[in-house]
Amino acid sequence: MSDTIDTLVSHWIRPEIRALSAYHVQDAAGSIKLDAMENPWTWPDALREEWAGLLRQTDVNRYPDPAARALTERLAETMEVPGGMRVLLGNGSDEIIQMLGMALATPGRCVLSVDPGFVMYRMIATFCGMPYVGVPLRAEDFSLDVPALLQAMEEWQPAIVYLACPNNPTGNLFDELAVRKIIEAAPGLVVVDEAYAPFASTTFMKVLGEYDNLLVMRTISKMGLAGLRLGFLAGPTAWLDEVDKVRLPYNINVLTQMSAEFALRHKAVFDEQTACIRTERARLAEALATLPGVVVFPSEANFLLVRTPATRASAWFEGLKVRGILVKNLHGAHPLLDDCLRITVGRPGENDRVVSELMDLAMD
Repeated sequence: MSDTIDTLVSHWIRPEIRALSAYHVQDAAGSIKLDAMENPWTWPDALREEWAGLLRQTDVNRYPDPAARALTERLAETMEVPGGMRVLLGNGSDEIIQMLGMALATPGRCVLSVDPGFVMYRMIATFCGMPYVGVPLRAEDFSLDVPALLQAMEEWQPAIVYLACPNNPTGNLFDELAVRKIIEAAPGLVVVDEAYAPFASTTFMKVLGEYDNLLVMRTISKMGLAGLRLGFLAGPTAWLDEVDKVRLPYNINVLTQMSAEFALRHKAVFDEQTACIRTERARLAEALATLPGVVVFPSEANFLLVRTPATRASAWFEGLKVRGILVKNLHGAHPLLDDCLRITVGRPGENDRVVSELMDLAMD
C-alpha cells in the first residue's frame, strides 16, 4: 500500500513542490519566544475587557463582509494611505504575495528579490510556478547592489520585484534613492514590503502615485496583532482591481475584521508599545555588542541580526534553547548569514536574560 501511495505522490505532485520543505515553526511552549519578530506585550486589561464586550455581540453564523469595508477604511486612515490609492486585504502578507503571484504568473515570467531576504517570496513564487531570481546583497553591510540588480532585471525581465524595507532577516533599511532606481528600471511591478514600518524611520507609502508600477505591502502583525493574520496591499486601483479577482471570497473572517478595526481605533496603545521596543532595541544592541567576538548589525526592525564567533551560532542557538530561550538560527540559510542568529527584541527582563545567557555561553 505504501509503495503504491509513494508512486502516486511522486507522479502527481509537482517536482518543485516535492523538493521543498514545509515551513517550520519551533515549539515555543514554556520558552521565552524571541524567534518570530512578535510584539512581546499583550493588550492592557481595560482594552481586553472592551474587546471582549464586542466579541460577545459579534455573530459568527453569517459570512463576513466580503470587502471588509469598515476595516479597509480604518486601515487606509491609520496607515496614511494617500488619496486615490486602493487598499486590498489579505490573510497575512503571505496571502497577498500569493495573490500577486497568481495574478501575474504565466510561462516565462519570474519573481526577483534580494538574498538574504524574506523566504516566502521564493516559496510562493515556486507555489505559483514562477522561477525565483535572488540577487545577493552587499556582503559588507547588506545594502542593495544596484548595478547587479539592474543587470538582473535587464536579463530576467521579472514580473514582480520584492524589496523589504526594512529587510528580513538583516533588519536594515535600503537607501531610498537606490530603491527609486530599481522602481524606475523595473519592467513590471515593484512591491515594497513594509512589514516592519512601525519600527523604521522612513516609508514608501507617501511615494504611492509617483510611479505606475509601485505597490506597498504591510501587515499589522508586528505592531502587536500577529494572531489576527491581517496584511494589506496599497496602490493604484488599476492594479489592485485585477489582483482582487484571485482573492478567495470572505478571506478576512468576522473576528479578525472586528478585532483589527477595534484595535486600530486604539492605535496609540500599540504606538506606545512600539516606542518601548525601539528603546529596548538600542539597549539590547549595545549589550550584545559587548560580548566577545560578536557583531551586531544596525536594525530598523524589531529584531537584531547578530554574528557570533566563527562556528558558534548553532551551539549558542542550542544552548539558549536548553535554557528556555528561542531565537532564530540563520547559519546555513545563506552564505552571507554564516554564524548568524536573529534575536527578536523582547521585554526588558527577557532581553536581560538573553544577554546573560549568551555571556555564559561565550565563556564556555
